[in-house]
Amino acid sequence: MGRQSPIIIAVTDKEVRDKLSEINAGIRGIKADPFYGAPELVVVLANKEIPTYIYDGTLVMGNMMNAAAALGVASCWIHGAKPEFENEYCKELLKKLGIEGDYEGIGHLILGYAATKPPKPAPRKADYVYKI
Repeated sequence: MGRQSPIIIAVTDKEVRDKLSEINAGIRGIKADPFYGAPELVVVLANKEIPTYIYDGTLVMGNMMNAAAALGVASCWIHGAKPEFENEYCKELLKKLGIEGDYEGIGHLILGYAATKPPKPAPRKADYVYKI
């Protein structure tokens, strides 16, 4: 059995959450809160020593989003975790948590209850599914 590469960090500390927001906004060149005001978030990182780390971390994100939907909770994948966790503040944060290794940020997940019903999804593009 192979090693599993992803780790999940639940960010519940407001100061840390706000600092991550500031770093993420700066990377993306925006002034607004990239986490849309969510008071807490989840960050998925994956160990780059494992060849499948990007796939593993992405699967964790997708599974959490599916689980949230099954519970009636809205979710949103926020990008920018890769460059964010290359920042010295984030590297120090990992050290403080006792996380050692070469981890890459995969994504942030914000969760909550939508204020309005989501719009109907757009139709799938014509060349999305092929049959043999």
